[in-house]
Amino acid sequence: MEDKSYKEYLNQITTFIFDIDGVLTDGTVHITSTGDMLRTMNIKDGYALKTAVDKGYNVCIISGGSNEGVRIRLEGLGITDIYLGAHNKIEQLDDYFTKKKITSDNVLYMGDDIPDYPVMKGIGLPCCPQDAVPEIKAISKYVSHKGGGKGAVRDVIEQVLKVQGKWSGNFDAKYD
Repeated sequence: MEDKSYKEYLNQITTFIFDIDGVLTDGTVHITSTGDMLRTMNIKDGYALKTAVDKGYNVCIISGGSNEGVRIRLEGLGITDIYLGAHNKIEQLDDYFTKKKITSDNVLYMGDDIPDYPVMKGIGLPCCPQDAVPEIKAISKYVSHKGGGKGAVRDVIEQVLKVQGKWSGNFDAKYD
């Protein structure tokens, strides 16, 4: 791809799309004796997601997982475009682009593993957490210094909002 610094893309971002496992979580799943799978999300990532929604950005989640507890958490942050059980992420991405009338040039997508690869190849600003697999790091224009579930989502959202002058002065946002 081009030799442009990832920072040159930040000003044109209007849409954030994130995977869940390995991006919003650290990829660890705790399995209870009843078979429930528990994940942990970072509250700072939640604050950044809520801030992006409140500032009018499109925020979308596309994940192969289908945990309804995750949906409840994300909806609580104001995210309405949530695709769970996405086994072919390109289909959900195309649906979302059509629904929102957006193009890939204005999109930041953060993924961490092979299922994200086809989607990330056609995105304006593909990003990944520090602990993503090598194939995803190789196609990412930005690799966060933070790991999945450890603030990588906050890192990219905060950078975009700061460059666009929309981060500071948001100290009254509600993010529970």
